Amino acid sequence: MNRASANLLLLTTGAIWGGGFVAQSTAMASIGPVFFTGLRFLAAALAVLPFALWEARNARAPLAPTPAQWKRFTLLGSLLFASLATQQIGLLTTSVTNSGFLTGLYVVITPVVGIVLWRVWPHPVIWPAALLSLAGIFLLSGGTLTGLTAGDWWTILCAAIWACHVQFLGRFIADARPLQLAFSQFIVCGLVGLSLAPLVEPVGWHMVTGAASEILFAGVFSGGVAFTIQAIAQRHTTAPQAAIFMSSEALFAAFFGALLLGDRIGATGLAGCALIFCAMLAVELVPMMRERRTA
Repeated sequence: MNRASANLLLLTTGAIWGGGFVAQSTAMASIGPVFFTGLRFLAAALAVLPFALWEARNARAPLAPTPAQWKRFTLLGSLLFASLATQQIGLLTTSVTNSGFLTGLYVVITPVVGIVLWRVWPHPVIWPAALLSLAGIFLLSGGTLTGLTAGDWWTILCAAIWACHVQFLGRFIADARPLQLAFSQFIVCGLVGLSLAPLVEPVGWHMVTGAASEILFAGVFSGGVAFTIQAIAQRHTTAPQAAIFMSSEALFAAFFGALLLGDRIGATGLAGCALIFCAMLAVELVPMMRERRTA
């Protein structure tokens, strides 16, 4: 798979996440954020399991992960749980507008984390593209940001943790089978959530039935399908580029909101869409043009 195909898959990931944002928000009326996160990723693990077993049967490597891989999968699953649980907690006390913008901070944080952890500097186009994408998310969110609440700070923490997850996933995926990694991080995330939920919030079967449709959609599609696509695609692109393309989540969230909920995107929102689109084009085309000039 070449870089362009990988980035197209990450664009698909952003589209699925954009469609699932409504489900994540409405689920909070029936269930707590930690319990919801645990259940959705247990559903994601079950959805991916048959494909992971098929991948294992056709692989030359050992079926079971090595101890070193399990340590990596546990770290990824813990980061995944922490990032999505903090986002869900944030949605309890912040607006969807603020959440959408503040989560998008990871497009700027991701390359910074790469420099701090690995001393790897991204392609120069990443910096203006990240700022363009962030500005686009801001405009798409309405071009305003109300006073920061506790939920906003939880969402900022979510963005920082998610940036770490993107970086570590980019490092670990080279030595693992994509579906094996996806299933392993899902099961870790689900078990952590289900273990912590009774300690921090009410749990009950009526909550599961009340949010069943949201759990299944966020688990199977936004979780199992989208995060597995991310794991496959990040084999063939860099973490900063992945962050730019996955930021299209905001663009698709606006699109599905207009299509399914009757929301209308004003001129400010359309300008935001244009900026995100320009950022993705810059990340894809500028390195390609430089490679051709070098050749």
